Amino acid sequence: MSAVLKPPARPEPLALRPMGPADLDAVIRIERAAYPYPWTLGNFRDCLDSGYSCWVAELDGVLTGYFVLTVAVGEAHILNCCVSPPSQGLGYGRQLMEVLLENARQLGAEWVYLEVRPSNTPAIRLYEGLGFQRLALRRGYYPADQGHEDALVMRLPL
Repeated sequence: MSAVLKPPARPEPLALRPMGPADLDAVIRIERAAYPYPWTLGNFRDCLDSGYSCWVAELDGVLTGYFVLTVAVGEAHILNCCVSPPSQGLGYGRQLMEVLLENARQLGAEWVYLEVRPSNTPAIRLYEGLGFQRLALRRGYYPADQGHEDALVMRLPL
């Protein structure tokens, strides 16, 4: 007898749209649930006011994730990308990143950069699975319970 393995099911497609001020309460709820040191409401407002590429993702009409991207001189920087904790590990992060990368291409980016905590192994696996390469380490970049944590800098050519 031989076993036939089914490929993993693709998650339901996310509905993406530009982030607006009315989304910020839901974005902040996700941000606070997902991170021990979350961005503030002011951080998100500043990104919207600066004209950064800010998008939200919905699943069945419920805000499930978001990203903030800035592009200048052929370089995109992922400032924030998050999926709500109950929806993590289901393929939505990959979906969100694929849309983000296409957005960066459309905005003229040739390279995409990001920082990630070395302790965030699920995110690192996702980024490496998308082709990101480890570039450098920023010492003491993130606040942590015991001082600061380094940031792994990664990049992807588009």
